[in-house]
Amino acid sequence: MKSNKTRKGPSIRAALLIVFVITAILIARFTPLREYLAVEKLGHFLETAGPWASVAFIGIYAAGVCLFIPGTLLTTAGAAIFGPYYGFVYVWFGAMIGASLAFLIGRYLGRDFAASLIGDKLKKYDDAIARNGFATVLYLRLVYFPFTPMNFGMGLTRVGFRDYFFGTALGIVVGTFIFTFFVGTLKDVWSSGHWEGLLSWKVFFSVGLFVFSFFIPKIIQKLKPPQKTGIA
Repeated sequence: MKSNKTRKGPSIRAALLIVFVITAILIARFTPLREYLAVEKLGHFLETAGPWASVAFIGIYAAGVCLFIPGTLLTTAGAAIFGPYYGFVYVWFGAMIGASLAFLIGRYLGRDFAASLIGDKLKKYDDAIARNGFATVLYLRLVYFPFTPMNFGMGLTRVGFRDYFFGTALGIVVGTFIFTFFVGTLKDVWSSGHWEGLLSWKVFFSVGLFVFSFFIPKIIQKLKPPQKTGIA
């Protein structure tokens, strides 16, 4: 009887994880939630938060990550509302909290069930990912692997939370800064009404960084050392 309960536990938690993911996707896709996260509406809401606006935004961003809200939507809003520098800081914190929560949800609800399905061959890869957790997470973040699916997916592997956290923290810095700096800079020029600012070094630099970001995955791929044929 005890072993039967032991088998049922992971299955029930895995079912809850599936329900959670499906519900989150349905909420993001078929409710007006995205409309409320648009720059104008979200900006008005944050104005009512006063000095707590940054904390409120970080919390909204973190929840949005877990609900499969596109990161570009949330990041664009943060950069447009708070500017290129504060926007970067608040977006990074929100993304880190959201990524950590999604990982822990995946780990608690799905890891045991996933482990029960892993055969000897897949176990070698699972063990290898655990041994190289930080490098694996960092690499996938730098090549822009889909953010939210990776958050939950890594929770199903043996990657330690510490490796996941620091790999994510470092891996999203470049992309987050480039995108927030680009959007925030253009928003500053638009808000000021000084269109000559479009010819400033800041705008050219932000555009250059934005274009460069599309080449980061290819650069990382070339710098990646050749893989060994087998896994020890």
